[in-house]
Amino acid sequence: MSTYIIAITGASGAIYGIKLLDYMVRNGCKVYLTITKEGWYILKEEVGFFWEGGEDEINDAICKYYGVSVESLRYYKEDNLTAAIASGSVPTEGMIIVPCSMKTVASIACGFTSNLVSRAADVILKEKRRLIIVPREAPLNSIHLRNLLTLSEMGVHVIPAMPAFYNKPERIADMVDFIVGRILDGLYIENTLYKRWV
Repeated sequence: MSTYIIAITGASGAIYGIKLLDYMVRNGCKVYLTITKEGWYILKEEVGFFWEGGEDEINDAICKYYGVSVESLRYYKEDNLTAAIASGSVPTEGMIIVPCSMKTVASIACGFTSNLVSRAADVILKEKRRLIIVPREAPLNSIHLRNLLTLSEMGVHVIPAMPAFYNKPERIADMVDFIVGRILDGLYIENTLYKRWV
């Protein structure tokens, strides 16, 4: 079973993370999930997703929602630095931070591991595994651009949440699927979520 880390942070576009999580768990991937407190706020405001309680209670609720076992989907709170994904000894194929806030970009670029998202990303980088970030901010200032360049030069795959229009999207869901499809392409996971250029 392919294993990935998905992190949802406090940038607009939480639906991208939810759609990616949904696709992966429904297609047989094992997922470690972490969500920042700002990410939870955006999830509630934009998508209507919100679960309260301890880490295990939230994990059970998310697994029940997706209809999967706790062996397939494991949630960790952002302050749990003893989580499995805080160690390089736990094998994963990669990590996706979607959406990725500029705060998170800055933390990773500077090696400042203040929460589980930045720690897990730091682990992915030191272990030379695949890290994909989906930044969602506009406009970008020079600090944002420098931090993104730093990550790109380290091998991070930067996939901005910039939908295309050559596929003639008819619904918001089509634009979401385009971005999620591009993320899956970046992980070498076959998908037919969007119409490709022909």
